[in-house]
Amino acid sequence: MADKRDYYEVLGIDKSASEAEIKKAFRKKAMKYHPDRNPDNKEAEEHFKEVNEAYEVLSDPEKKKRYDQFGHAGVDPNAGFGGGAGGFGGFDFGDIFDMFGGAFGGGFGGGGRSRRNGPQKGRDLQKTVTIEFKEALFGCTKEIEITKNVRCKTCNGEGTEPGTSKKTCDVCGGSGQVSQVKNTAFGRFQNVVTCSKCNGTGQIIETPCHECGGEGSIRNRVKIKVDIPAGIDNDNMITLRGQGEPGVNGGPDGDLYVITHVKAHSVYKRRDYNLYIELPITYDQAVLGAKVKVPGFGESYSYTIPAGTQSGSEFRLKGKGVVNPRTGRKGDLYVKVVVEIPTKVSSKEKRAIKKMADEMSDSAYPKKARFDKLEL
Repeated sequence: MADKRDYYEVLGIDKSASEAEIKKAFRKKAMKYHPDRNPDNKEAEEHFKEVNEAYEVLSDPEKKKRYDQFGHAGVDPNAGFGGGAGGFGGFDFGDIFDMFGGAFGGGFGGGGRSRRNGPQKGRDLQKTVTIEFKEALFGCTKEIEITKNVRCKTCNGEGTEPGTSKKTCDVCGGSGQVSQVKNTAFGRFQNVVTCSKCNGTGQIIETPCHECGGEGSIRNRVKIKVDIPAGIDNDNMITLRGQGEPGVNGGPDGDLYVITHVKAHSVYKRRDYNLYIELPITYDQAVLGAKVKVPGFGESYSYTIPAGTQSGSEFRLKGKGVVNPRTGRKGDLYVKVVVEIPTKVSSKEKRAIKKMADEMSDSAYPKKARFDKLEL
């Protein structure tokens, strides 16, 4: 355990981080090192495993409490909480806890170890799905493909050849654990460890399933439909319960976390549930005012620009933004008008502009008039 990094360091947070901050840090790190984004990158794969391991502990209040108190040994099922407490003349403090049968309230020693022959939840998975800007606004259904372990249909996840069954381990008697006696400076102490013959399952498969080789699951490519709700944003997470890998010994299947990646739009921008767009208008529209059309998704909106509107002015169309999937309320649409200056004009147009300029009085441009008189 000495080569393991601190879990808080792995997620880039401090010990005072809230549950929400822990979850946010996990999602950020998991996305960075996810195998889909780092194909054939062993270093990223190891970081991804490290991040998942850290989150599994820090997101569980009980495990986090033990980790904060005893370090990695506090959450290692095979350490008896001894490794994290430090050594004393080669003596494992976990042996002391074993004497009291977990009387210290944290389930020390054998009382605190997880048993592999009990129900275990399947592994959670993560997948990124890319959607168009419009699909994020109105919602859609996407089909994703993932490679994962699926329950073997031949043996129904038991791992045994059909017609045969598992046998109780003759070493541990089905408990998955065996007792060891250690002689220490304080006397003889009993320690409970995982049975090496059945690897803690308590059962032996004498005739493995020909399809899965006794694993109870096989690697397969599967397609899963994902309902994307309207209003979802970039880097949001959708949880599909039970779509992860199969559980063990009757445990529940893992979950699939789908992370959304929303493509940028060429015209529209989004911040939270508000939309933003720049609308080009002509000089005469800005000066005289005009009724303009603002393009939307599948519809358009009318707005009357008042006379004398300055370039860069912004107006709001209330309730024309993105729907909030939690509240059902819509954000707003902010339109910034930008006066477009012609770059190519004909001789006739130049004369018309010159005539207009000659006829305009200085009072039409009060800011320019004040600036011309400015002395520094």
